[in-house]
Amino acid sequence: MSLSTIFAMRMMGLFMIYPVFSVYAENLRGVTPLTIGLALGGYGLSQAIFQIPFGMLSDRLGRKPIITAGQGAGAVGSTILAMIADLTREEHRTKAMAMLGMTIGSSFALALVLGPVLNGYIGVHGIFWLTAVLALTGELVLVAVVPRPAHVRLHRDAEPVPALFRKVLTDGQLLRLDFGVLSLHAILTANFVALPIALRDAAGLDVRAGLDVRHQWYLYLPVLAAAVVIMVPFIILAEKRRKIKPVFLGAILALAGANLALMEWHYSLVGTTAALIVFFAAFTLMEASLPSLISKVVPPDAKGTAMGVYSSSQFFGIFVGGTIGGWVYGRQGLEGVFVFTALLALVWFLFAVTMKKPSFLSSYLVNIGEINEAEANDLAIQLARVRGVAEAIVIAGEGTAYLKVDSKTLDEEALAAFSTTD
Repeated sequence: MSLSTIFAMRMMGLFMIYPVFSVYAENLRGVTPLTIGLALGGYGLSQAIFQIPFGMLSDRLGRKPIITAGQGAGAVGSTILAMIADLTREEHRTKAMAMLGMTIGSSFALALVLGPVLNGYIGVHGIFWLTAVLALTGELVLVAVVPRPAHVRLHRDAEPVPALFRKVLTDGQLLRLDFGVLSLHAILTANFVALPIALRDAAGLDVRAGLDVRHQWYLYLPVLAAAVVIMVPFIILAEKRRKIKPVFLGAILALAGANLALMEWHYSLVGTTAALIVFFAAFTLMEASLPSLISKVVPPDAKGTAMGVYSSSQFFGIFVGGTIGGWVYGRQGLEGVFVFTALLALVWFLFAVTMKKPSFLSSYLVNIGEINEAEANDLAIQLARVRGVAEAIVIAGEGTAYLKVDSKTLDEEALAAFSTTD
C-alpha cells in the first residue's frame, strides 16, 4: 500500500496537467502548437529512456536510492515493481501488482477531475508546485513507511533480464501488444492537446458557450463514471467467457469511431460528451486488457522483461502522441488531431487483427528454495505434470519456479506440496 501510494502521488501530478495545459500554454511567450505538444508529452521520453536502466541499476545500488533519485525523471515504476517483488511472497505477488494497477487507474481518473478544479484556485503554476510537494511526500513515505527488503535480488516476473531482451523483442505477439500500448497512449496524449481547447470552444445546449477549463471537471466526472459502468461487462465477457480477442478488437474500433466522432462533433458539447464516453470506456478496457494479454502470451520466466519493454513503449507513445498531436494541431487544427488519432487506431487494428487467439493462461510462482541445476531440471518436469500447469521453468539458484497455468483447472494443493514457504 505504501509503494502504491508513492506511485499514485507521482502519477497524480503528471495527470493533473493533462486537462488544463494546452489552454494555459496558449498564453506563454513564443508558444506554438508543436511546443505545446512537446511539453505535454516530454515526460514520456525521459520515462521511456530511464525505465529499464533504473530498474536494473536498483539491483546493484538498492531500491530506495534509485526511487529517490528517479522521482525527478519520473522513471521509478520499474524499481517500485522490483521492490514490491522483494517485499512480497510469491503467492501474494499477483495481488500486490493488481493493487498497484488499480491505484494507477484511480489516480488517472481522480487527476482528470482535480486538475480543472485546482486550476481554478491555484492555476497551472500551482499544480506544478503541488506536483513537487507530492514527489517530496512520496520521498517521506519511502523513508518512513516502506520497509527495507531483507534481500534484494532479481525477480524475473517483475524485472528485465538482459539475456531475455532478444527473445522478447523478436516475439511477434508481444510486439503487437507493445505497438498497441504505444498507440493507446499516443492517442490519449494527442487528444489532450486538443480536448481542453475543444471543450472551451464548444457550443452548449444554449449555443452560447462551451466549458471554461476550470469547469471541465463537470464533464469528466460523469463521463468517466459512465465509461467504467460500460467497461465492466466487457471485461467479464473477455475474461470469464474467454472472448478477449473479439472484445479487444472491438475496443480498438470503438477508439477509432470515438475519435472520428470527435472530429465531426467537437464543436458540440453534447456530441463531444457522447464521443468521450465511448472513448474512455474503450481506453479503460484496453488499459486493463493489454497487461493481461502480456501475461497470457509471454514465457513464464520473461514476464518482467516483457513488461519492461511494454512500459517503455507506453511512455514513448506519450511522447509521440504529444509531439505529433501538437504538430498536426498547428497544421490542420482540432479536426486534424482527431483524424490522426482515428487513423492511428485503425493502423493498430490492422496489427491486432492478426494476433493469435490468447491461451488464457496466467503466471504463477512457487517458492522452491535454493537447488542445483540437476534438481531444477527434475523439478521442472515434476511441476509440468501437475494438473493445470501448461509450462514450468525452474532457474537454479533463484529459488523460484515460474509457471504458466490454467487457473480453472489448476491443482493448487499439488503445487503447494512443492513450496518451501512456511
